Amino acid sequence: MSAYDVMPDMELFQPVTVEDAAALAERLGSRGWVLAGGQDTYGWLKDRAKHPKAMVDLSSIDVLNGIEETDGGGVKIGAMTTLREVSRDQLIRARYGLLAAAAARVASPQIRNQGTLGGNVSQDTRCWYYRRGLSCYRAGGNICYADSPEGMNREHAIFGASRCVAVSPSDTATALVALDATMVIQNTRGVHRVAAGDFFVGPAVNITRMTVLRPGDILTAIELPADWAHAEYYFEKVADRNVWDFALVSIAAAFRTENGTIRDARLVCGAVSCVPRRLTSVERAVIGKPRNDSTGEAVAALASEGARPLNYNHFKAPLMDNLVRRALRA
Repeated sequence: MSAYDVMPDMELFQPVTVEDAAALAERLGSRGWVLAGGQDTYGWLKDRAKHPKAMVDLSSIDVLNGIEETDGGGVKIGAMTTLREVSRDQLIRARYGLLAAAAARVASPQIRNQGTLGGNVSQDTRCWYYRRGLSCYRAGGNICYADSPEGMNREHAIFGASRCVAVSPSDTATALVALDATMVIQNTRGVHRVAAGDFFVGPAVNITRMTVLRPGDILTAIELPADWAHAEYYFEKVADRNVWDFALVSIAAAFRTENGTIRDARLVCGAVSCVPRRLTSVERAVIGKPRNDSTGEAVAALASEGARPLNYNHFKAPLMDNLVRRALRA
């Protein structure tokens, strides 16, 4: 039997409190691996691209599960809540339909049954050069294989490249940024909160991580503010297949309107940058305008302004523009 036919040997810890999980994660440091739903984890282990010595399984920590209304009229979602629950929960569907729509487009029903919201936003990039263990910049090497004359980069970034051109693979990340969500993180020093827009980091900030999470940090919850409850929304994910595939480009848009006029807006594109990309120039341009085809046509070109496509992903720029047009149709 090949060594690749079995899981690698490692210790398994199954704490029942966040405090114990954080203490274990801190003690283990880079030798440890925090396990949520496992949909990203098991791929790394199967391919032998990561070699943790111990795993901290969060599945037995009850406080990390569930969806509840907060005192201010917002909603708190435990990080271990499955994507299926998020997509089907009546409170989320009624108040934050954008997130429910995004969660419903992740992968396949089988993966949504197991995968968690916290895991979906914390997963590592899916760049195949990196995932196959090649010594690229993100893995500590001195080359980006995707951004080379022979590189296959159809799925890679057209914004924000800094040596690495990998993109964030999370479908729910765009919705959380658009909804001004807050990520709740706990470690042995206490609890702190980070805006969703600051939770994801690009290679210019830290080329070895996709989020602000450090060894010892546990993402415990995601908080949605009352400000964006009941917002009009639009979500679309363009992928090669309707199930399983990661986005080629996606858009998550939330609008607050009054008598048909846009009073506030958030538009966020996925799979075009190492982080969810807020289209701030589009947001500014649509304030005070009606949500209709004319507005979409007038502002669409702002979406891809400044894009720097690679050899095989020039299609992403016009696709972004078209998704903005579609989002602004009432």
